[in-house]
Amino acid sequence: MLRPTLIITFLVFTLQSAHAAEPIRLGLNYPSTGNYKSEGLELRRGALLAVDQINQSGGLLGRRLELVSLNSAARAEKARANVDRFANQGAAMIFGGANSEEALSAGQRARELGLLYFPTLGYANEITGRDGHRHLFRESNSAWMSARVLGEYLSWHMPNRRYHYISLDDAWGNSMEQALREATKSRDRARHGYSKIAARGARRDDYLSALQKAAASDADVLVIVLLGQDLVQTMRLAHTLELGKRMQIIAPNLTQSIVEQAGPLVMENVIGTEAWTWRVPQREKSETGQAFVERYIALHQAYPGSTAASAYGIVRQWADAVGRAGRLDSEAVIAELENHRYSLLKDEQYWRDFDHQNVQSIYAVRVRDRSEIMQDRFKQDYFTIIHRMDGEEAAPSLDDWQQERGDQLQLQ
Repeated sequence: MLRPTLIITFLVFTLQSAHAAEPIRLGLNYPSTGNYKSEGLELRRGALLAVDQINQSGGLLGRRLELVSLNSAARAEKARANVDRFANQGAAMIFGGANSEEALSAGQRARELGLLYFPTLGYANEITGRDGHRHLFRESNSAWMSARVLGEYLSWHMPNRRYHYISLDDAWGNSMEQALREATKSRDRARHGYSKIAARGARRDDYLSALQKAAASDADVLVIVLLGQDLVQTMRLAHTLELGKRMQIIAPNLTQSIVEQAGPLVMENVIGTEAWTWRVPQREKSETGQAFVERYIALHQAYPGSTAASAYGIVRQWADAVGRAGRLDSEAVIAELENHRYSLLKDEQYWRDFDHQNVQSIYAVRVRDRSEIMQDRFKQDYFTIIHRMDGEEAAPSLDDWQQERGDQLQLQ
């Protein structure tokens, strides 16, 4: 009489054990081809390091993490389609991307499927502003935040200058140019000229024409609002034209991989912003940040950049929130993330509840002279931090955010 009961009990236990043994999958949208493939490599390295550390510490909810990576090629439609593929594979969370269009499109699809999405290299204000929603959390800084720290530095050290803008004609390019014009009081487009670069299909002649227009202006400051290979090619042409000798060049969102691709000689003295560099943990006295740097160096014989740090931080923060919630349910994780304060790779950060923007200190940086860079052991010590702004000061206020949102004053 007991045998059927024992068999049923054994089957239930076996099924539960099999389920518990299944890994928790995380979906990484990353560009392994195209203009942003170098950033994509950094994204994957940072994410894998976090996954490995969590697994070595016993996993999450008694299960291992598994990173599932798909090439987005930095295309919004491809990133969106990948979200469906991740969902079909049972991903519990999705993150990544190399531009704002990816973040907006993939984030919206994740919302429709009830999944959380964490953009990495998406800086457009719309991501956590006009188009923000409950299922999207942005770890990287916004265009507004970059503009605030740059605007303050430039107003102190280079006041009353004439600007010229070369901007990508997409969500990030337009919001970055607008925010920086506001921050530097260069709103007058007749006095402070501009050129637009097509978001897709731009050619060498397009970059050259825009630079020649800048060269013919009376500008003291040239702002190049481009990313990836667009920025690399434009900087190489600007170097050939020797524009850096008579203009201060600003590239608002710099990354380590950009300097590597363009070359330190081409990028000398360019000013931009970073949310993190490999020297920040030492500056902010962050032991966990320094441990991350050392582990990354040991694995790759290179310094981690802000792109790797962002991916690493997202995985760690999501996993911590799941651990506090005790389950993978998106609503439970959202509740644990909102207004959660933490210190991981630098000083204190937190996920703001009303817009899901990560509020953190932002740094204005200058690319060091090539002669200094070449003395470094990896020849990768690219940035000097020239200014710092607290996250609360850099991020838009609740009033600013509500003005951008219009009638929709809460995340849906």
